[in-house]
Amino acid sequence: MDLHTSQLSRSKQQLQELQGTTYGGKLIWKIEDFRNREEAESKAQPPSLSSVPFYTGRCGYKMSAKVYLNGDGEGRGTHLSLYVVLMPGDFDALLAWPFKQTVSLSVLDQSGAGNHRCLSFRPDSTSRSFQRPTANCGSNVAVGFSCFIPLDKLENPQNAVYVDDDTLFVNVKVDMAGLAL
Repeated sequence: MDLHTSQLSRSKQQLQELQGTTYGGKLIWKIEDFRNREEAESKAQPPSLSSVPFYTGRCGYKMSAKVYLNGDGEGRGTHLSLYVVLMPGDFDALLAWPFKQTVSLSVLDQSGAGNHRCLSFRPDSTSRSFQRPTANCGSNVAVGFSCFIPLDKLENPQNAVYVDDDTLFVNVKVDMAGLAL
């Protein structure tokens, strides 16, 4: 019975991942119950949430987003921290390494005014974070912004609504220019 329960749990998790997986180098991640998660995160270790994986193509790079609602590192307690992480994928042997595509991370404005908070980075080809991930290490070290947006501007912005109905939307977009697969 324990074996069947375990298999059912794994199958449910796989189904959830498949339903949320995208293949165009773009992820829109809906984080619900924001305030409760933010409060719980301030007491928890490790204090992060991870998105479902997304890909740059059917045979592309596998990635996920990672958020610290109460900040990480330099931004701990003052900022929302937002990162992306490369994960081992089934087609890594066919891909060019190190990963070189520009990545844009955004917190989306839900007011309709389009005042999204967006920051981008171009990978450092010498960093281990952008080398081919190995199956035995799980995922590479996440890369992004520890001080993505101050918490006071996230909760009380002047010309945008980032948290509405206790929900935050995060967008990750990979520049697909020059990708062969």
